[in-house]
Amino acid sequence: MHAKPSSTLNPVSAEAPATSPALPNFFIVGAPKAGTTSLYHYLAQHPDVYMSPIKEPNYFSEEIRLGNIDANWQEWAQREDESLQQYLRGSMQEKRFGGIVSNWPDYLKLFQNVNGEKALGEASVCYLWSKTAAQNIASILPNAKIIMVLRDPVERAFSQYKQSVANGLVKNSFRELVETNLNRKSDKFDLLNPFLEFGLYHEQVKRYMELFPTENLRIYLYEELRHTLSETLADIFRFLEVDPQFAPDTSEQHLRSQAPRYIWPSYMLKTFRIGLPLKNVIPGRFRPAVRKWVFSHSQSLDLDPADRVYLNDYYREDTVRLSTLIKRDLHGWLH
Repeated sequence: MHAKPSSTLNPVSAEAPATSPALPNFFIVGAPKAGTTSLYHYLAQHPDVYMSPIKEPNYFSEEIRLGNIDANWQEWAQREDESLQQYLRGSMQEKRFGGIVSNWPDYLKLFQNVNGEKALGEASVCYLWSKTAAQNIASILPNAKIIMVLRDPVERAFSQYKQSVANGLVKNSFRELVETNLNRKSDKFDLLNPFLEFGLYHEQVKRYMELFPTENLRIYLYEELRHTLSETLADIFRFLEVDPQFAPDTSEQHLRSQAPRYIWPSYMLKTFRIGLPLKNVIPGRFRPAVRKWVFSHSQSLDLDPADRVYLNDYYREDTVRLSTLIKRDLHGWLH
């Protein structure tokens, strides 16, 4: 996907404020479905860390603009933009997930509530996939620190699929979605595109390694967030030069979707928006049992071994090249 340079991206073109505005000095750039939303919330708890109140503003990724969104999603995108503009006019005290912030004055608003914090951060997972974000960040904030979390690309894609099913966006099987993505002709952005491209990490990581000094990069694996979370957070805090002894509340996991037991009924409920009316007529004492019946971690949405083999082949060369690039053993991803 290619995009013309945005004239509003360059802050030089914006009116200079009376005092220097607060700007981010670190970014969580991805990857999607690799625990970055939880990481965003954990870092935001640190008293010396300020996180943009919007996760996923996508300002530095020129591909993600209203004009580049698929026609089928334009109405939704316009509603989201209206909601975003209303949010930006308010106090922005509550966190918001998602919003295409496409001009510099609006981007500066995300940091207007900075109050003496040392590490100022922003998290947009498309920055890793984007062909424009790394260069745009480097041109404006060359000393920024970059945090990446990489996940087995097959597991990452399947997790994106499960979330899409849970949100009622997909009625097809995982393999059907994979094949649709591989045969896609349009490069327009929508909620299911990019898909497999998100996991082609080698060139994505390389862009940042070529633009930022090694000491300003941290690359973690998803497994490290899951199995050594406290140690990983302490390392990130040291990287950001804030107190590494701070222990955030990590009891809540964010954006962890439950997969519906039956895909087609779930899709119909979400598509025709009858889920909430049904919920409202179910007595409260019965809702936990109904929810347990509707949602499941059952075999119905487990990754098919044949799909694993198929995508292992798809990602194999890229993963081997990535392993060499970041000097990490990634053979476990190719099992």
